[in-house]
Amino acid sequence: MGGGGGGPLLLWLLVLFLLSHCSVYKALVTVSNNLLREGFSLSVEKPSDVLTSSTGVFSAGFFEVGHNAYCFAIWFTEADPSRKNNLTLIWMANRDHPVNGRRSKLSLLKSGNLVLIDAAQSTVWSSDTASNSESQLQLLDSGNLVLISQNNHDILWQSFAAPTDTLVPGQTLSRNAKLVSSRSQSNYSSGFYILFYDNDNVLRLLYDGHEISSIYWPDPWLLPAFAGRSIFNDSRTAVLDSSGNFSSSDSFMIMASDYGVNLLQRMLKVEADGNLRLYSRKVLPWKQSSTWIVTWEAVLQPCKIHGICGINSLCTYVPEYGRKCSCLPGFKLINHADWTHGCEANFELPCSISNANQSGFLHLPRVEFYGYDYHVYNDYTLERCKTTCLELCDSCVGFHYKYDNVGGRYTCYVKYQLRNGYRTPGFDGDIYLKLPKSVLTSLHPAPNNVASNNLNCFLSGNLTQHLDRRYVKKQVSGVVEFVLWFACGVGGVEIIVILIVWLFVIGTNENSSLDNIQAGYLLAATGFKKFSYLELKKATNGFNLEIGRGAGGIVYKAILSDNRVAAVKKLTDTNQGEVEFYAEVSTIGTLNHMNLIEMWGYCAEGKHRLLVYEYMEHGSLAKNLASNALDWKMRCDIAIGTARGLAYLHEECLEWVLHCDVKPHNILLGSSYEPKVADFGLSKLLNRNEHGGNSSFSRIRGTRGYMAPEWVYNLPITSKVDVYSYGIVLLEMVTGNGPTRGSDGEDVGEARPKMLVTWVREKIYASGQLSKECIDEIVDPMMEGNYNLREVEILIEVALRCVEEDKDVRPTMSQVVEMLLSNEKHK
Repeated sequence: MGGGGGGPLLLWLLVLFLLSHCSVYKALVTVSNNLLREGFSLSVEKPSDVLTSSTGVFSAGFFEVGHNAYCFAIWFTEADPSRKNNLTLIWMANRDHPVNGRRSKLSLLKSGNLVLIDAAQSTVWSSDTASNSESQLQLLDSGNLVLISQNNHDILWQSFAAPTDTLVPGQTLSRNAKLVSSRSQSNYSSGFYILFYDNDNVLRLLYDGHEISSIYWPDPWLLPAFAGRSIFNDSRTAVLDSSGNFSSSDSFMIMASDYGVNLLQRMLKVEADGNLRLYSRKVLPWKQSSTWIVTWEAVLQPCKIHGICGINSLCTYVPEYGRKCSCLPGFKLINHADWTHGCEANFELPCSISNANQSGFLHLPRVEFYGYDYHVYNDYTLERCKTTCLELCDSCVGFHYKYDNVGGRYTCYVKYQLRNGYRTPGFDGDIYLKLPKSVLTSLHPAPNNVASNNLNCFLSGNLTQHLDRRYVKKQVSGVVEFVLWFACGVGGVEIIVILIVWLFVIGTNENSSLDNIQAGYLLAATGFKKFSYLELKKATNGFNLEIGRGAGGIVYKAILSDNRVAAVKKLTDTNQGEVEFYAEVSTIGTLNHMNLIEMWGYCAEGKHRLLVYEYMEHGSLAKNLASNALDWKMRCDIAIGTARGLAYLHEECLEWVLHCDVKPHNILLGSSYEPKVADFGLSKLLNRNEHGGNSSFSRIRGTRGYMAPEWVYNLPITSKVDVYSYGIVLLEMVTGNGPTRGSDGEDVGEARPKMLVTWVREKIYASGQLSKECIDEIVDPMMEGNYNLREVEILIEVALRCVEEDKDVRPTMSQVVEMLLSNEKHK
């Protein structure tokens, strides 16, 4: 008995030793050092898990880019109050694929591979390296994050080789690398502007937008030699040094305005506004602050940067406010949240010779729209140019008229699109915008004025920042330090003992449910507001106003305590409802897209299971189709928005999400009829590595008539089941008929759920082609002929590809989006 009592004591001492030893070692590795060793990780949940260069100039760790969204990044350690989180970023690993703010980590595996793992345990980013010897990750004083093999000191991977939007001193831009701007000052995902080496070995700036792309620096009309560039170089390299010199192998070279001052804190950045700027950080001791100063920029006239205001719009530079965008007269803004989409016409131009006199021209002096010339006519009078534009019908939307000083004649540049528009006092040409005379009449008496909406294209960021003073930590005596570590060790042992006892008690309880425990952890991690049942009962006025029914539940309208209008879904199936409840919470908690419904909170109280969503003013697509509330343009916009939402579910979010019940009832419309995919009660989250499909569904999911053949024939289930359902929804939007309705509009019953597909195919087969007569028979009669023929063709072609029996023949949802937008690109 006496000898056995020493065993637990020795075990406790061993645990205490290991706990203290491991804690100290891990702290040395992940917090206080500039390197990470094999087998260790940096956690998104620990702000102290940051690598710092030995001089303290650079730091690397997790950076918050959105709500519960993080990227692993490198930044200047010194604070920058003008930027998010007071940090100036120079590199990001996963800018387009943020990870969850819980349970995500950067790990250096013993195989020598550096991986960024999100909360779902899927690899978001990897260095794709391997090493036979021990390796370590180190942040160098240059700001370069390097993965090094310790035996032979070979560099396995380095951040300098894969830049994002910034170069720092000593970093080389190579032929295989490029700088890509952020989407905006607050959105760090990849934007539209790229610095890269073109095929002719010249360093250029490219605008790569929603619909088009174009070079804008150096001036695209200049040959490389006239722009001071050489195409006779094969190295394609450029480097910035600490003195402020940026040199490229194509003979391009710049010097900062403070050239010669040796500064480690310099950076060359492609900004979200499309300009390439060189910055220097200057310390002002008398103010105890530091300032980022622009010491060079590529484009001196910011309105000449392509794509900044979108199509059919005008950029004007105002010194007090910076760059401003405005729609041309007769046009309206397409997307109020994003100027890059430009403007669209509020009118239709008469397009025939007989109606030519119904159009006229609005004179816009000193305005230029670069590019997109239908033809250039030399030695034309103004009247002859107007006549030519009228005769060209919709191939001419206006023309640029300018005197050629070299040739001594006037030149007419006929435009088929109006892009890259700007007004400047120094420009000696004019634009004549073609408009219906009814629009021209409404613009008088100020035809030469283009009204501005006073919206800045981009916020003018304040580059001034205050120096964040960091004080030296006070020294602690050795005795005190020992006592602190001993106390921590004893506390750790006590926690371990308590956890062991607690787990033992839980494990012996036969009535406990592991599923419920996991569900509890899941709810704690979602970060939504937890409502009480009484709170939601009051908000819904006793669950009186029913606005819809979804999978396993009824939806009620509610007014929350903060006066927000919400939709509350009350699950009615006690057994199945709980499973669906946790499915919806876990799924929607990882999603963030403008075409997906937003969830605000939940209630889990006893048997009550409720979900709180944003309220969609116009209800479901099914209701709006039945009431003929949607014109043809609305239907097309809904088709594209829904496809984008599903493409995000399948290919862009952190986990692979199958909706499994895509139908008009689960597509909700907001105040402006913007679509949002809703009701994830039947959804399935899968690991992205399961490319071959998944058959582990416990039951068939979906609604009859919208379900893919895979469900019936017990084939592997992939994202193509949603593609099939989407195809049925497209046909329903085009024809106005449900999936189980025939040509006579009568319900044909559940025995023939594909009647709509069969009917459309038979109509096309009988006609021999998708002719106008055939389309007139297929399109919803409620449209009364008010539709775009080409758009109908695209929607039908896409829908029929989506509903192919063979899932491998169906396109992906991202391909569907591209096909639907193809008509927009050629308008």
